[in-house]
Amino acid sequence: MLILTRRAGESLHIGDTIKITVLGIQGKQVKLGIVVPESTAVYREEVYLRVKEENTRALLTNEQDLFAAAALWQATK
Repeated sequence: MLILTRRAGESLHIGDTIKITVLGIQGKQVKLGIVVPESTAVYREEVYLRVKEENTRALLTNEQDLFAAAALWQATK
């Protein structure tokens, strides 16, 4: 992990397309402004971990799930 010290109004760049600026500091909270390309998804960590967990769960299929899906597909024909 890279650790940097920045004051309010100071920025850092990640590559050529990402810019993070410290907008303000109040007590234990830091307000950040982040400029990223529209094609880049940005999530708060707790949301990212939840999405990742749901995606992992969605990939875990068992044989019964496959048989049920096949039966539904056949029923729609």
